[in-house]
Amino acid sequence: MTRRRVAVLGAGIMGSSTALHLARLGVPVTVFDHENAPFRGASRWNEGKIHLGFLYAADPTLGTARAVLPGGLDFKDQVETLTAIALGPVTTPGDDLYLVHRDSVTAPEAAARYFAAVSELVRSHPEAHRYLTDASRTRVERLSPAELFDLADPSVVVAGFRVPERSVDTNRVADAFVDALDGEPLIELRPGRHVTGVASLGEQRDRWRVHTTNGRDGDAHDEDGPFDVVVNALWEGRPRVDRTVGHRPDSAEHHRYRVSLFVRTATALEPRSAVLAVGPFGDVKSYGERDFYLSWYPTGLLARAEAVDPPPVPALNDGERERIATEVFATLGHVLPWVRDIERAAADVRVQGGWVYSQGGGLLDDPVAAVHRRDRLGISRLGSYFSVDTGKYSVAPTLAERLARAVAEV
Repeated sequence: MTRRRVAVLGAGIMGSSTALHLARLGVPVTVFDHENAPFRGASRWNEGKIHLGFLYAADPTLGTARAVLPGGLDFKDQVETLTAIALGPVTTPGDDLYLVHRDSVTAPEAAARYFAAVSELVRSHPEAHRYLTDASRTRVERLSPAELFDLADPSVVVAGFRVPERSVDTNRVADAFVDALDGEPLIELRPGRHVTGVASLGEQRDRWRVHTTNGRDGDAHDEDGPFDVVVNALWEGRPRVDRTVGHRPDSAEHHRYRVSLFVRTATALEPRSAVLAVGPFGDVKSYGERDFYLSWYPTGLLARAEAVDPPPVPALNDGERERIATEVFATLGHVLPWVRDIERAAADVRVQGGWVYSQGGGLLDDPVAAVHRRDRLGISRLGSYFSVDTGKYSVAPTLAERLARAVAEV
């Protein structure tokens, strides 16, 4: 196989997984990212849900569930192969509790039918046993009124379900990926380089230059290349770079910037993970007895735009971060009283986040909004230029393997 020079744009989980897969196929890779190190954005700062499809009850076609399921089942093997981490110790220890909010865009009985359909989809998949926990024999269980009363304010939560979905501690996964990148001699990292565009060097679209500035707001312009292949694995701003080469695969663009709480407690607490569904609500993840993730969507959403370019994000000073943390604890604690135990035991609270991108607009409180779907993820191509819509964190490593094999065959 001829060794080609490949540029990967973006050093989150999608770009890093692609670079590692390519390097292990013997392909030299240059990775560009506007941050000063890999995994500084959403790939480090998210809840780490490894999707089986249960979250998307507002897509009763099961299109989204079918789109995300293969990546969810493959995630453990992929990440453990690409890095030196064992995912068991960094995985939430129990099933997720899906709690239907009174203002959910999906009524409780419709949610029950959807969860049952997804459960059957998961159980019947030949790879279900490869999930973070064996999903081949699991069932969705509806919580009894007594169980529900013990978990949540009954005036807010109208139904609850135990589903076989888990999450991973994204900080520890990110650290493992960074170590793997550092240890791979065929990967060259170009941190602090904000990609402004890509230029074709000929009509055949098989030679490219990558144009960058020094950081997101830098004035020093630079170009690098030529590259035989470019992979656009950016999260925010990917469609803008696509357009610089005349490639427009996305049907719609929706950028959102969200922050959440990453909490370390001084004492051990009962590990419970819950999702308030379906709509613009929140969730709690417990990666063990002392590490927690808490999100309340209306508080954490700092910017959104249905546009090719991501909107400006307001800078957060210490006072603003404290306000966000206080509001998230208060709102979640009202609905889920046991969250108050996390707040009282908190020894370290970090307010962090990143971009969410999707091919679909609208608001999460609109039951017919396209933003409720993630079935348009995947890889598109123009010559030897590839663009990938990751869709979800959990899908990235599997998409990356498919992408790397396609690139290696160019």
